[in-house]
Amino acid sequence: MIHRLRPLALVVVLLSLVALPAAATCGGGGGGGTGGVMPGGMDDQAPVYRVSWKVLGPGAAAPKAPDAALVLYWFPTSPREAQGSPLQTSRPLSLAGSRCVATSLVTPDNQEVRSTFKAPAGDQLAVLAGPDGSEIGRVAASNGKLDVRAVEKLLYGELDKREESLQSLIDGAGKKESADRDGAIADYKKVWEQRCLVPSLGRKAAKALKKLGVDVDKSALLRLGPDGLADPGRGSRGGLVNEMDEVEKTLRAGLDAEIAARYRDAERLYAKAVELDPSDPTALRFLGELYRHQTGDWDKSRAVFERVLAQPADPIARAVALHGLGKMTIHAGRNADGLALFESSLAEYPLPITYRNLAVYWFSEKQAEKAAGFMRQALALAPEDGYNQIFAAVYLAAAGHKDEALKAAKANHGVLEASYNLAAIYAQAGDRKKAMELLRRHFYQYERFDAVRAMEMQEARDDYMFASLHQDPEFVELTKLAPGHGMMMSGAKKDR
Repeated sequence: MIHRLRPLALVVVLLSLVALPAAATCGGGGGGGTGGVMPGGMDDQAPVYRVSWKVLGPGAAAPKAPDAALVLYWFPTSPREAQGSPLQTSRPLSLAGSRCVATSLVTPDNQEVRSTFKAPAGDQLAVLAGPDGSEIGRVAASNGKLDVRAVEKLLYGELDKREESLQSLIDGAGKKESADRDGAIADYKKVWEQRCLVPSLGRKAAKALKKLGVDVDKSALLRLGPDGLADPGRGSRGGLVNEMDEVEKTLRAGLDAEIAARYRDAERLYAKAVELDPSDPTALRFLGELYRHQTGDWDKSRAVFERVLAQPADPIARAVALHGLGKMTIHAGRNADGLALFESSLAEYPLPITYRNLAVYWFSEKQAEKAAGFMRQALALAPEDGYNQIFAAVYLAAAGHKDEALKAAKANHGVLEASYNLAAIYAQAGDRKKAMELLRRHFYQYERFDAVRAMEMQEARDDYMFASLHQDPEFVELTKLAPGHGMMMSGAKKDR
């Protein structure tokens, strides 16, 4: 069970106060596993699917649709309304992100975009638009509520129309090949240009073009996935994927098992969900994060994350995969490559854990101000995220504000997955007994696999935050599975 965390009132103040010792390298607070995007403070009712809404605040312009795709605009009337809406957790809308459907949440104070689509400030609304900004259709609220099923139907109805049009082009081009080669090539290119909307037809167009002597971009072809892979979000022909179908139920059971620390049950259920729908990137990101964060099966994690990147995937799934690969790459000592993967992850979709890990890295490189900037971004992105708050408290302790940090540590004592970082706070405050108690809880209650324990013990031995314990015989014995020195990122404790 992940406990609901109490707000840490000083986290924003912290970021203007931090002046850390040059070697301070502890970070974290949890946040890995459970699909890679579960914020701290969520309980076992946390949603499985998350739609990759990108917020368009005041002054932000309407986005350009990628690859001749579509843009779905959502106009909620308040942040509270947006947070509790089923539009945040719809499986069909999440899967549509794998087909280059951009999802944009327009805040009530963005007058420019609201004016463009004639969206009244007091009414909730969803608008589907083409790549040129032209409106295709809209769903208005009824009795103050927006029907998520109506929004899904609008979107997938348009996807079906476009698939029919692209299929007609494919069929016509096939008939032209012998008599009108140039005309066939032109039609196949039209399909290729819109490949992200219907990946299966994009693959067909690429094959036909190659046959006619025209090559396409290999990296773009790779992202369409292997032959035989269904297009994301497709149920029976012409039908929508039901939100509570077998895949989602299986993932829900897997997430419940992971939260309960039944990791092998979670692995079995996530793998079953992948088998049920290989085109679903959410199932893959849950499995890859479990291997990376919970069981330490990094070879399996890499294979799963690379699979996510080699098929159609929504921005959140790609961001989680790139972050995970970045973490493992840095652990392998290839820091520059790992940082590049972090930056690619943020470009896909900003995740608090990615900002936190960038802060950890730059603190370990003795660039405290640069690191503090990433801390600010993590907190700005998700100020109520309990993992962000605990992460901030660790640095609060290192900056000398021990009373405030201890207050946060005591308030969040029950957060098992934050045990390492809570221990760091107590170590900085000079409470050896409490620090050792929490480290033991981290290694032998939270962690369940020796492969992960060994990495975590090495991090503790390298971590500046535990410098007062490094020569302590009890600490040395507690961390005896550590493989040796020099394997970690400049001694940093990562926000795994």
